[in-house]
Amino acid sequence: MFAHKTALLSALSTALLASASLQAAEPLKAVGAGEGQLDIVAWPGYIERGESDKAYDWVTGFEKETGCKVSVKTAATSDEMVSLMAKGGYDLVTASGDASLRLIVGKRVQPINTSLIPNWKNIDPRLQDGAWYVVNKQVYGTPYQWGPNVLMYNTKVFPQAPTSWNVVFEPQNLPDGKPNKGRVQAYDGPIYIADAALYLKSTKPELGIQNPYELNETQYKAVLDLLRQQQPLIHRYWHDATVQMSDVKNEGVAASSSWGYMVNGLKADNQPVASTIPKEGATGWADTTMLHAEAKHPNCAYKWMDWSLQPKVQGDVAAWFGSLPAVPAACTGSELLGAEGCKTNGFDQFDKIAFWKTPQAEGGKFVPYSRWTQDYIAIMGGR
Repeated sequence: MFAHKTALLSALSTALLASASLQAAEPLKAVGAGEGQLDIVAWPGYIERGESDKAYDWVTGFEKETGCKVSVKTAATSDEMVSLMAKGGYDLVTASGDASLRLIVGKRVQPINTSLIPNWKNIDPRLQDGAWYVVNKQVYGTPYQWGPNVLMYNTKVFPQAPTSWNVVFEPQNLPDGKPNKGRVQAYDGPIYIADAALYLKSTKPELGIQNPYELNETQYKAVLDLLRQQQPLIHRYWHDATVQMSDVKNEGVAASSSWGYMVNGLKADNQPVASTIPKEGATGWADTTMLHAEAKHPNCAYKWMDWSLQPKVQGDVAAWFGSLPAVPAACTGSELLGAEGCKTNGFDQFDKIAFWKTPQAEGGKFVPYSRWTQDYIAIMGGR
């Protein structure tokens, strides 16, 4: 894993340097006939055509209506998404906030013309000017889904929901009387440093952490110390949703950061799991469908961005992934999501979520993402 991560970091750095010479294309003036093909980089479970469950299919109807054949490449981390977009050959990417700004700065994505997307009017006002995709008043994509990074737990180990993230950060016996060592997981991505920072924001207020993505050297050192303390407790650093679900089912994992997608999947498999947002709050993600600077199929891409903002599509995605729709009308517009789905998934928790964004140095005030990447790779490797 260490070698894989190092190679990924090297490729990412090279790609970002090479990208400086790229110029983003001018936004389309009108949407024409589709090119017959659409290539998307997406999170697992984001673009479904009924193969996992025939009830969950928002691709087949699009293909029939537009003639655009959809091809999906899944990516497990934001770093992988940035790397794939740097290589090129894709039209769209469902980028989280810790990737979107890198893609914009690296000129890997282009501004869009929102007037060509009739369903733009449906978007949740809370998302319409998100700093993770609107830069200098230019809009780089359409909101897709959002949600918290929840604390998933085994209900046999925890008869009551844990109230603090300390169950994954601090050595301790869990309610079943057994130690947490080897029974908890953490996310295999440098952005997880923000989860530790958010925990210390509450538990060590003397550090003065205001924003988990803006850490000075003293704050950053304390966060790394916590993550080094956590490392011996970790069963696995997860990035693959399927692997995490298997670990919970078969390997005795009792608690971990996770997504609603895995929680829902395990519940559907009759596993004793539930999720919660502890008292310290949670990090989270707001994902944006972004258009590659050199997209080969821009007309199909615009058609997809508009299609994806229909209330039924948004609601169906939220039901499948365990996320929240970018379109409030989806909360009542999807039978699969149901009347209580938005409430259950945390629609009213928006203000409690510290949304992922790429850490910036801001003139040396804060530790930049490049350091986060190097240090987290070292910590996962036991250094």
